[in-house]
Amino acid sequence: MSKKIIAPVTKNEELTVSISDLTYQGLGVAKVDNFPIFIEDALPTEEVKIKIIKVKKNFAFGKLIKVLKKSADRVEIQDKRYTQSGIAPLQHLSYPKQLEFKQHQIAELFKKAHLDVQVDPTIGMENPSEYRNKAQIPVREIKGQLETGFYRRHSHDLIPIEDFYIQDPQIDKAILVVRDILRKYQIPAYNELTHQGLIRNVMVRYGKFSHEMMIVLVMNGKQLPHAAEIVADIEKALPNLDSLVLNINTSKGNRLLGEKNVMLAGKEYIMDELLNTKFMISPLSFYQVNPEQTEKLYSLAIEKASLTKNDIVIDAYCGIGTISLAMAPEVKHVYGVDVVKEAIEDARTNAKLNHIENATFVVGKAEGQMKKWETDGIKANVIVVDPPRKGLDASFIESAIQMSPERLVYVSCNPATLVRDAELLIAGGYKIKQPIQPVDQFPQTPHVESVTVFSRD
Repeated sequence: MSKKIIAPVTKNEELTVSISDLTYQGLGVAKVDNFPIFIEDALPTEEVKIKIIKVKKNFAFGKLIKVLKKSADRVEIQDKRYTQSGIAPLQHLSYPKQLEFKQHQIAELFKKAHLDVQVDPTIGMENPSEYRNKAQIPVREIKGQLETGFYRRHSHDLIPIEDFYIQDPQIDKAILVVRDILRKYQIPAYNELTHQGLIRNVMVRYGKFSHEMMIVLVMNGKQLPHAAEIVADIEKALPNLDSLVLNINTSKGNRLLGEKNVMLAGKEYIMDELLNTKFMISPLSFYQVNPEQTEKLYSLAIEKASLTKNDIVIDAYCGIGTISLAMAPEVKHVYGVDVVKEAIEDARTNAKLNHIENATFVVGKAEGQMKKWETDGIKANVIVVDPPRKGLDASFIESAIQMSPERLVYVSCNPATLVRDAELLIAGGYKIKQPIQPVDQFPQTPHVESVTVFSRD
């Protein structure tokens, strides 16, 4: 019978602790009798006074009361609400140290898996703020007034915010314009407990290169009261607006967007450009949110892939074709696959828009489609993957190993699933072509992207 662990701390207890490390989520780690306590807004080398707020079987959470001894890497925060909401949970850590933390995060995970890899310093930004080109902002009623802001971490309590710090200022301005106009016409905010009210979210997309803007009003209903007046007021306040869309989402869950869009004004999409390639972006399109860093990330993926004019490339999880179309001029042919039908339609449109004829896009699951392509005699010598946070399906890795491309370029947004998938690829005969290159797509947060190349030689 296993011995029951008795926690050495109790809820509401106050104590002084030393911070020894940061978790992958950016929480400070203190230990009492080897029992870990995770503390928001605390940094390694600091001595802090905390209050225990939650005790679990193997760990606890503490709330920072006071920093008694400051880290040399601590900087003045912009606004405590950015930490409370999770918008910028690393804002208290100097930017050079944020980049080191992200490099260390990847290196440590590979080390724990007993894989000997070199991880290069993280490529950062000159201005690590105001970088996001997309915002999806919840709308709620607080004290009888419609408010826009962001949820408190681990809750659905809205914190009203006007300046989001990491978003393009044009987006912040647009959100306030829409908020004030919705207030003017007394449009009721959505209440997720009662499923009453209309406006759930305001989504804004802004082309960093094109300066085109799309606003999407996400609504729990099919008709917007005072629609004509609201549209006229928004267009007057934002004369450069290119697209105004009503998205109908009457689901009771926390789904962000519904499937039906109704045009209120302008065109159905906006344009932007990445790596000299034009892209049409619709409300449901996946498009990287930090264009400046995305250009660095994709340039690295293309460079590290060592592409030649004879290469056949498969781009799994291709989305609207951002990587595929950037690679197409360098290779013989690119085949892209994605499960989202609308994304593939956008990818085909984007290929035509850029006069790219050596790219084929199909709807389907990557693992099944790869088998079909192989049956049809299409054999890629380069596979590119940019999967969601959950990483690659084991069946996809099996299909990739069976196809046996010379190189597999892995663009990762989650170091933990990258390491897990790396172990399977290595077991299948691949090795990591050193070094791994992290890129900071999300400054002020713990998230990190990276490019890893696996090769047969």
